[in-house]
Order: sequence, then structure tokens, then C-alpha cells
Amino acid sequence: MTWAFPAIAGVLLVFAAISGRIEGTPITAPIVFTGSGLVLGASVAGLIDVEATGEIIKLLAEVTLALVLFSDASHVDLPALRAEISLPARLLGIGLPLTIAAGFGAAVVMLGDFAWPEALLLAVILAPTDAALGQAVVTLPLLPSRVRQGLNVESGLNDGICVPLFLVVLAIAQAESGAIGGGAAVRLVAEQIGYGIVAGLGAGAVAAAILITAQRRGTIDPLWAQIVPVAAAVLAYTFAVPLGGSGFIAAFVGGLTFGTIRRRKAAGSDGAGLLDESGDLFNAVTFIVFGAILLGPALGHLSWAVLGYAVVSLTVVRMIPVALSMIGMHARAPTVGFIGWFGPRGLATIVFAILILEEPGELPHEELLLTTAIVTIGLSVLAHGLSASPLANRYATWFRNNPRGETQPAQQTTPST
Repeated sequence: MTWAFPAIAGVLLVFAAISGRIEGTPITAPIVFTGSGLVLGASVAGLIDVEATGEIIKLLAEVTLALVLFSDASHVDLPALRAEISLPARLLGIGLPLTIAAGFGAAVVMLGDFAWPEALLLAVILAPTDAALGQAVVTLPLLPSRVRQGLNVESGLNDGICVPLFLVVLAIAQAESGAIGGGAAVRLVAEQIGYGIVAGLGAGAVAAAILITAQRRGTIDPLWAQIVPVAAAVLAYTFAVPLGGSGFIAAFVGGLTFGTIRRRKAAGSDGAGLLDESGDLFNAVTFIVFGAILLGPALGHLSWAVLGYAVVSLTVVRMIPVALSMIGMHARAPTVGFIGWFGPRGLATIVFAILILEEPGELPHEELLLTTAIVTIGLSVLAHGLSASPLANRYATWFRNNPRGETQPAQQTTPST
């Protein structure tokens, strides 16, 4: 622990120095941070040797996901989203459930030791996507707007959708193993979701009202306007937890509430700059810690079954549901393949894994489940990171040379993919 913080700070400083040079290349920030953590971790250099079950690691992961959930939700412009709702709605409403079902089936077949609740839990853990692992895909202006927005909205919303699913399935798995009773599991899930929603609504509304009122009266300094959404995310999380609610659900609902009220009653800047930057910083540290304390040890338990499931999870389990969800949109094969491939697994899965580690021994095959999830994230960091920029540019070139509309109804003239 003595050298963990200096090592992490050193990685951040070095990356900051080269960040402009590697932008747009196949070497992405998550690759650098995860690789650095792997080298500095206990399995190699031993500089970052904290326990995965430690309170600091749990706090880091929870703060990171809370900030990201609040930020993603606060940026969702519901009126604007309606204009391009069909793709993200299909990815979330059809693709996400089918991905969970496919992941469950693959786990039952390929990881036969699992009881069915554990197989379902693994599928839910690996369902949410993380756009940060392929940033070029959602930021390259040459890509069609519908594709960029669809993948970005999917990534932003599926974390919030999967949090209650994770809580439900984890409670079922623990009840099945005898760790908790069935009645206690139902009550726990109801409290987590219910109190989480209440806390999120309250925190988001209060923060938005304070920011709007202060801006209209000219009583808030621009610097402190940046702090309001950060404080709102912290308030939502910390208000929910003592009540027995899920801080993650509260952060997501709080972000939706804050962003919606702000846009309806706009009086000045939304102050989201510091929130987004804080999320990026904590995200970077999380991937360093992931490489150091989770990925390194998991590679020591790697098996062909685990590696095979990781490959299937990132390909078949993602791509077939996406293709099925896009039936009727008249999308051509390159578009379907491009959207299907870019479903990287990242932050939400890391946090889910750490939450399971928080109470070790409550699942019969916990080590296998966690190893599979962690190896899948590691493979995704590498594969999606290396392919994001080259494939995004290649797809953009193809789209520019083949501009035939395909995902919009025939009567509409909006450019499509």
C-alpha cells in the first residue's frame, strides 16, 4: 500500500504527457491504464498490492460508477432523443434482454459447474457496455449521427438498467445458495430499488432547483456552478445508502432528474464540466486498479473454458442479439456488424465484480464467475481498444462512399446508416 498512490499518480502524469500524441491511435487510455496496472500490480512489480476486498477499492469503484451514471443520465436529452430513438430503443429493449439470455445459455453450456442463478448473474454482469473503451466510435464526426448516438445512449442507459437486474439476480443466487433467505432477498431488492429511486428524485430535484435559482439571481460563482452536479451525484448516492437503497440507482435517477429539470428551466451553464472530468479521472484510476488487483490474479486462474466464454461473450452473445434487434430497420450488413462489434465491457462490470468480492463465499462458484467476468473485461479492453479507431475510420469511409439510406422509414429523408 505504501507505493500504491505514488505509482498511480505517476501513471496519470505520464499518460497526461502523451495523451495528445496517442489520441486517434489504436492505443487507448483504458489499454494504457489497465496495462500499467497489470505491470505495477502484485503479480509483477508489487507496487500496487492492495486487497480487492479493501474498503478503499470498494469506495473508488462505487464513486466512479456513481459519477459516471449521474453524468450519463444528466446528458440524456429526452426531447432530442425522440428524434433518433429507434436504434437505442431496439438495442436496449430487444438487444439487451437477448444478450442476457444468450450469455446465460452460453454460461450453462460452457461453464457447466454453475447453478442457473450463477449463470444468469454472469450474463447480467457482462451485459452493460462501456463506450469509454472505444471512444472513437462515439466521437468521430465522420460516422453517421444515428450510429454514434445509438451506441452512446445504449452505453449510458444500460448501466442504469442493469443495476436493478444485478441486485435481483444476486439476491436470487445468494438465496439459492442459502446465504440469505428468499423473503429477505425480496425485501432487500424492493428496498434497494424503491429507496434508490426516491433518493435520486430528491437529490436531482434539489440540486437543479438550487442551481437554477442561484443562476437566475446571479448569486452563484461560475466555479461553484461546476461543483453543484458533482455534489448532487454524491448526495444521491449517500442519501440512498443509509436508507437501504441502491446508491447506483439513486445516481442514475438523480442524473435524469437533474438534467431534465435543467433543460426545461435553463438559466445558464449546466456546470457539467467538472462532473465529466471527475468521472474521467476516477475512471482512469479504476482501470489502473483493475489491472493491478483484479486482472493479474485472474490470469493466474485462466482456463480454455473461461477464455472461450470471454470470446463468445464479446462476439456471438453481443452480435446476434444486435442483429435480431435491428430487423426491420433496413440496415446493411456493415452497419449491423459495426454496431454489433462495439459492445465493450468495462466499468459497470468491474464494479459488479467488486460488489461480489465485498462479501466473499456467498456463491458456490464465485471464483470461476469472477475470473470469467474479469478476463472478459481484459480481453474487451484490448480488442475493442485496438479496433475502435481503425474500424471507425474504415466504416466512415464505407458510409461516405455508399450513402444509400437504410435505417429510416421510406417516407423520411433524414440521412441514415
